[in-house]
Order: sequence, then C-alpha cells, then structure tokens
Amino acid sequence: MTVTDFLQHWSLTENPFRGEEARADAVFSRMKDGAPGDTLAPPATMHHADFEKILGDLRRPGSSVVFGEKGSGKTAIRMQLARRIDAYNAANPTSRILLIAYDDLNGVLDRLHERVGGKTPLESLQKVRLVDHIDAILHAVTPRLVDALLDHSRPPEGIDLGEGLKPSRRLSPTAKLDLLLLQSVYDRPQNAHERTGLLRRRLRVSVPPAIFWGTLFAWVMPMLLIAALVWVQFFTLPAPLDQRLGYWALGALAGLYALFILKWSLWDRFSLLRTGHRLRKQLRVFNRSEVSLARSLRQLAPGVRDASGLPVSDSDEPRYLMLERLKGALRCLGFAGIIVVMDRVDEPTLVRGDPDRMKAVVWPLLNNKFLQQEGLAFKLLLPMELRHAVFRESSAFFQEARLDKQSLIEHLSWSGATLYDLCEARMAACALDGAKAPKLIDLFAEDVTRQDIVDALDRLHQPRDALKLMYRCMTEHCASVTRGQQEWKIPRHILAGVVKQEAERVQQMFRGIRPG
Repeated sequence: MTVTDFLQHWSLTENPFRGEEARADAVFSRMKDGAPGDTLAPPATMHHADFEKILGDLRRPGSSVVFGEKGSGKTAIRMQLARRIDAYNAANPTSRILLIAYDDLNGVLDRLHERVGGKTPLESLQKVRLVDHIDAILHAVTPRLVDALLDHSRPPEGIDLGEGLKPSRRLSPTAKLDLLLLQSVYDRPQNAHERTGLLRRRLRVSVPPAIFWGTLFAWVMPMLLIAALVWVQFFTLPAPLDQRLGYWALGALAGLYALFILKWSLWDRFSLLRTGHRLRKQLRVFNRSEVSLARSLRQLAPGVRDASGLPVSDSDEPRYLMLERLKGALRCLGFAGIIVVMDRVDEPTLVRGDPDRMKAVVWPLLNNKFLQQEGLAFKLLLPMELRHAVFRESSAFFQEARLDKQSLIEHLSWSGATLYDLCEARMAACALDGAKAPKLIDLFAEDVTRQDIVDALDRLHQPRDALKLMYRCMTEHCASVTRGQQEWKIPRHILAGVVKQEAERVQQMFRGIRPG
C-alpha cells in the first residue's frame, strides 16, 4: 500500500506529518491563526500554551525571553506572531505595530568579524556590543521605511504606510528631519547619498540655508568680481577714487572670496569626512564608506547633523536617541509600537550552534534598560543551550538583565495532550473540502487507546519529533501491508516499535551523538 492510498482513504489531501520546518511547511501555512474569542476561527488552529504570554498585549508591547529545544516550535511561534500582528494592524489602522524580523544574522556577524579582525570567530563575537545590535536593527528597518516613502517597494518587502494623506503631510517637521538623519546614517550603502536628496525632496524639506547661500555665493561672486574688474579697467572711476584704489578693493574682495572657497570646499568637506570616518568606525555591522556618509550629512542642516547626536562613539545614548527618532517618525505614520523578533541565533555560519558563540551574540541584549523601552518590545526566541548558560551566571548579571520582568519562558515544553491536539489540527488543515476530518485515534487499531497515543507523544516533547513519530507510523504500516488487504488502521505493535526507536533517537540527539 502507498501512503497516497492511505491518505485518500482518510480524505486527506496531503500528509499532515511530513513537514519538519515551519518556514517550508505548507500545512502550517494553512493553519490560520485564531485569536481568543474569535468564534469564526477554523478548527485547524493550534498555539503553544504560552503563546499568549509571549505575545503580550499589542496595545502595550512588552518583551519576552523564550528558551526552547530544537524542534520545539520557536520558528512557528515567530510566524504566528507575525500573523497575529497582521490581524491586529488590520483592525487598528491608526495604531499599528511594526514587526522587525531580526533572524538572519549571517550578514551582520560576517561584517562584524571582518571589521573586528579576531583570530577566531569566537574572539570576534566576544566583542559584540549592545550598540552593534541597535545599529543592526536600525539598519534593518530604515532602508525599508525609506523605500516605502520613495515608493520603491510594496509590502511584504516594504512597509505599508496605510491610506490617507501623503506621508509628507502626516509627518511633523521634526519627524521629517529625524527621518533624514536616520537615512543619512543607516540607509543601505548603494546610492545612499543620492537617496538622501530624493527623500528630502519627497518630504518637502528645503535645502539648508548655509548650503543654498553658500552655493549661490560661490557661483555668483566670481561673475561680480569679473564685472567689477572690467569696470575698473575700461571705465573712469568717480572722484576721489582712482584705478589703483579700485584694484586694491578688488584684490581684497578676491582674497575674502578665496578664504570662503577654502572653508566651503575644503575645510567643511574635511570636517564632514572626519565625522563620516568616526561613524564608519562605530557602525561595524554594515559597510558604508566615509564619503557616502559625508555626502548624505552635507545635505542636512548643521543643527541636525550635530556630532553629539550621532553614533560616533561606543556610547549607547546616541543609539537610544536614534531609536526615539524612529519611534517618533513611525507614530506620525500610524505605528504605535515596534516589535523585534529574534530567532535562529544558532544558525549563522560563524555560530554553528556553538553555545559560547551564541552566548557572545545574545548576552549584550539581556539588558533591562534595552528590553523595557516604551513602545519597543523584543521577542527573543533562544536555544535551550543558552538557558543552561544563564543559570551559571552571577547575581550581577541577573540584576542587569532582570529576566523576571521580561515574560521569561524557561522551557518551551509540550505535553502529550497538546501534541495530540496539534496532530489533529494538522489533519483538519489537510482534509478535503466538504469532508469531515478524521480524528487521530481513527488512524489506529481498536486496541490502541487515546491515552496510548498521548503517552507516546509525551515521550518526545517536541512538535518536530511528534510529527516524525506519526509520519513513521504511517509509512511503516503502509510498507507492511498490500493494497488488496485494505487495512487502513495502524496496529499497536507498529506504534510501540516506532515509539521506542524515536525515543532512543531523541535521547541520542540530546546527548549529541546523532544529528537529529
């Protein structure tokens, strides 16, 4: 018998237990999110018991720190958070939440390793600072926001600015200047200084007076000097002036003009290049040249680009100020808060699942001041190895991190009964249109009880392993009978044998003697 025959008999369009990774799982994508009290939610919905605690109140976003084993559903929770936020935004168009996925750290860590120049990846990662994470987050959201303002992208790649007035009319004058400063510093390297001009014109921000009058003076003054020279040379000056005095006056004006040109074209540009160099030295998680930074900053008024508000040192205060600028601009555009979701910290090439490297990357984020910002929440979905490392830290670390205030989930565990419901929800998502979805107990022989299946799933603890168990039960049963026998129920001995093998596999995986 083939698995297809088995599925067709039970009115299932595809195997509910085939997927192991939420990002590539077609069945999971069809399991719609149902909010509490939503009576119209389809039966194929399933959340972890702690999901609502992790989500929190979207009207007042709060941070969460979650530890879970591989396959415990962290990525699925991240995707469910995105669905719930989308639903919330649709219902609250004037107070939406901006979701920032901080889950692809490869580029960030590779550039930092290149800039820091550590002899080993661990040596470089141990130099990761909190300000590096803030810079990476600002660099992740600023280009998307600029793209949306310039109409260079559309959701889901860009940011949906909503309907109504144009952004240039919704933004306050202060917010416009804040956005220009954020773009000047955190935009992507490609054509960043050109995008500064485009954004300035789109936001209807006038050219700074110093640039306007300086440019005008630089071009008009030579023509005036030439006209005056012609007048002195070929026309009679009124008494008591003579030609020699006219030449002296022209020479003095030419000298003053030369001094102005030296300051305007050399000293001012050198000062901006020096600021650009200081910025590039501190912005270690993305590559932006000093020249590009200087060209962008030159288009801003001197008061806006003041070095005291720029991230030109390792101090975190300018970064917090940049975050406040971002939040202020987003409030004008209809966003009441920001949620940053961090996931897959064990996957980057430089980390490779090493606990010490993961610790070096994540520990700077465990800062109470950073995690408890108003209107900015962080959902840290972390591997279980880091939980073990947390409990080996000192009391000083706990005082700084204040994990008791971060909606801490120490272990993202699943009971057998919850995994049973998860399997049934996936079967409901695969049922033929108009057909009644089978129950999980229906797939097994009469001598297998519901509690037997719950106990079997309870030994595996994780959704990924539960799906592997059910998949193997199905495939081994189909391989042991012929199509003509038409035995559509999985016998007890196959369930017992597969449970034993899967439990051993999970134990070996936890001990690190097999891949998974």
